Amino acid sequence: MSGPTIRDIAREANVGTATVERVLNDRGGVRTELAERVIKAAKKLKYGDRRLTPHRGIIRIEVLLVQPEAEVFYADLNATFQRISASLDPTILVHRTFVREDDITGVAQHIAKPPLRRAGLIVLAPDHPEITESIRQVRMSGVEVVQILTGSAGEDVPYIGIDNYAAGRTAAYYMSRMLRGSSGTFLAMCHSGAYRAHRERIRGFSDYLTQHTNGDHNFYLVIFGHDDNLLSAERLAEALRDDSRIIGLYSVGAGREGIAAALNAHPAKVFWIGHALTRSTAKCLRSGLMDICIDGAPETQARRSLDTVLRRLGLIDFDVSNAPVQFLTITAQNLSISL
Repeated sequence: MSGPTIRDIAREANVGTATVERVLNDRGGVRTELAERVIKAAKKLKYGDRRLTPHRGIIRIEVLLVQPEAEVFYADLNATFQRISASLDPTILVHRTFVREDDITGVAQHIAKPPLRRAGLIVLAPDHPEITESIRQVRMSGVEVVQILTGSAGEDVPYIGIDNYAAGRTAAYYMSRMLRGSSGTFLAMCHSGAYRAHRERIRGFSDYLTQHTNGDHNFYLVIFGHDDNLLSAERLAEALRDDSRIIGLYSVGAGREGIAAALNAHPAKVFWIGHALTRSTAKCLRSGLMDICIDGAPETQARRSLDTVLRRLGLIDFDVSNAPVQFLTITAQNLSISL
């Protein structure tokens, strides 16, 4: 059976054969949008990959990371995307962009009107109507979009991440079991209400406690630390002073060093469950300050988000799971020695 022809590629890309010839022979004079369509069609039809090598980076996928200064999860994702992009087909360029978290309008504008054309977009950003609307507009324009950490733009924009509600329930399960027989208050701490992932974790935590505790444990309040170490330390120290009965803490975001400082200064042991395995988290686990870490497997999230975009672009032909990424429950006993 003969392989695909230039006519096949032209038909798939909805362009003329002359355009296909110019692109494949690297003669120039073809708009980026059309060249991208030709390369995507050629790859989909498995037309001689060696002939596509001059078109390095013509299919551009942007990863938009909104990065609070203290959040290691974002840095881990960035490093993971960098590693994965180095192994991709040379016609595919993964470009990572960092945007200020507090500049909602700027983030929305960048999503809606990027400086360069892109075929795919991976977004990690707060849940805000401006940002959500920009994501929907971009998706309607034909760009393949996925969201990490939070999903807010509808069914046509896949969410890649853990089941955050289940993570919150898991934290409450372990905390209530480990503190069975101890009477006191449970506390939760997160960045703010800006991320649906954090809200879902706290909702799961609260729901489980409401449904399963026998009255010995109270769910006190949620502290917003904005993933800032100093602010997290101050607000947690204040809560510990206000309520001497606090025996459990569930931190769903960052600010871990600040949390650790406040707990170290507190005279009584507080059972602490946190998120995201980092060197700082590992140190807290080994010292006994943190008891359990729920890790969202950032490498799996990055790999699956890229694979989802590539699959929807027709550049890979294997199925990509749309199930939630499995999170890991880590203690000092199963902690890797490399951390």
